[in-house]
Amino acid sequence: MMLHRTLDVVMPGFRKIFKEFGLTEQQWRVLRVLWERDEIALRELADLTLIPAPSLVGVVDRLKNMGLVARRRADSDRRIVFVYTTPAGRDIEPQVMPLVAGAYAELKQSIDTQTWEHLLAGLERICELKPRSKG
Repeated sequence: MMLHRTLDVVMPGFRKIFKEFGLTEQQWRVLRVLWERDEIALRELADLTLIPAPSLVGVVDRLKNMGLVARRRADSDRRIVFVYTTPAGRDIEPQVMPLVAGAYAELKQSIDTQTWEHLLAGLERICELKPRSKG
């Protein structure tokens, strides 16, 4: 519950930024990854954004309809679909990123440096945990 409570405090500021650009949180996660790469296979994009592949298809479809991303099938295996940003998708990066960086800076300034570092280290440790298999 603590992680959910934390998200309830942290995310509204970020969602406000995304809303300014007509983006959802999931669309932001997709664009953020794509801004760091020329293109990426849909499966890998699902892994990096933590959005299940079936849901990701809809997110990418909406971004495509907004003119921010495009997709292409691999020449070697038509089952593989690559996603990449369009020029319009690249154009919003310099508008969005400073606002997001500012929100992160404000969040970081809200607690002391040692607590921030412990928080990040603790979250990293949690992320390194492997899910336990059921059964």
